[in-house]
Amino acid sequence: MKFIEKFSGVFLIAGFFLFFGATLSLGIVPAMMVDRIHPRQGLPTEVPVDFRKYYASAQLYGDALLLGRDVYIAEACWHCHSQYVRPVGNETLRYGPVSTPGEYNTVLQLPQLLGTRRVGPDLSREAGLKSNDWHFAHLWDPQSTVPDSVMPRYPWLFDVSTDGIPVPNQKGVALVAYLQNLGAEFKDRAMGSWDHAATLMPPTEDASKVQASEAQAPADSSAAGTEAWE
Repeated sequence: MKFIEKFSGVFLIAGFFLFFGATLSLGIVPAMMVDRIHPRQGLPTEVPVDFRKYYASAQLYGDALLLGRDVYIAEACWHCHSQYVRPVGNETLRYGPVSTPGEYNTVLQLPQLLGTRRVGPDLSREAGLKSNDWHFAHLWDPQSTVPDSVMPRYPWLFDVSTDGIPVPNQKGVALVAYLQNLGAEFKDRAMGSWDHAATLMPPTEDASKVQASEAQAPADSSAAGTEAWE
């Protein structure tokens, strides 16, 4: 006890320097590094074929990805979906290559969206795994594509036409564009592909119709799509 009292001033100074060092290394330096990221770093330089009917230039497409990221955050998608493939539990068999630091050096990961848990699947390699229509149908009525899904509906991402057909609005298209860009560099990965013809937009009112159309798809394609969501 006397030893502590004798050197209390030293401990106080040491604690101050440790606190300052931690603040500098964990707060100030990372903030300075973030400021060095170009405002459009990591955004694609061309528009994917499936989105050319929505966006005429890479500039507009990049803006849509940023909007989609904001919608993803605002709708709390990150609360149930992760964006990080871990090197454990054979996750590479389900989601593709383990995530690397370079993947997060982009404006689309400011803030980072690693997520907190997985109520739904990891979305790090979502690009090209399913069709745009599948995503639109899933946002309009999740149970029409995944009958046991606990995901809520997002009807405000659509405008309903006079004949009752839901049409994705600007935010809806932007969100799907963002999802279809996640892991785009791994689109040629050796993984199964979803049967894109099984679900069309607008979604059917009866989920059994979707299940029936899936049953008519090739067995390997249907199994691959099921494994991606289990």
